[in-house]
Amino acid sequence: MGPPIVEYLERIDETLEPYGGRFIIHGAELEVIEGPFPGTLVVIEFPDRDTARSWYRSEAYQEIVRLRTDHSDGSAVIADGVAEPHRAVDVLVA
Repeated sequence: MGPPIVEYLERIDETLEPYGGRFIIHGAELEVIEGPFPGTLVVIEFPDRDTARSWYRSEAYQEIVRLRTDHSDGSAVIADGVAEPHRAVDVLVA
């Protein structure tokens, strides 16, 4: 892990705090049981999609995002969670 990634890790928490962001999964050991998986999984939870977008676009995060994107391979996505209780067939109604 090079110095830019270390700096990114040292600085990301302060960007999350004002947006209620928190790590749910961060580099945990994965057991891939089906299909290829290219590497590390990181999941950050936010109160809602708009807050996640605001964090990503924030000046504080934009100051450090290149430390990650220029020095690692990966994708970033925003996805909605499910309401509790959730059953697989609920997606058929939506």
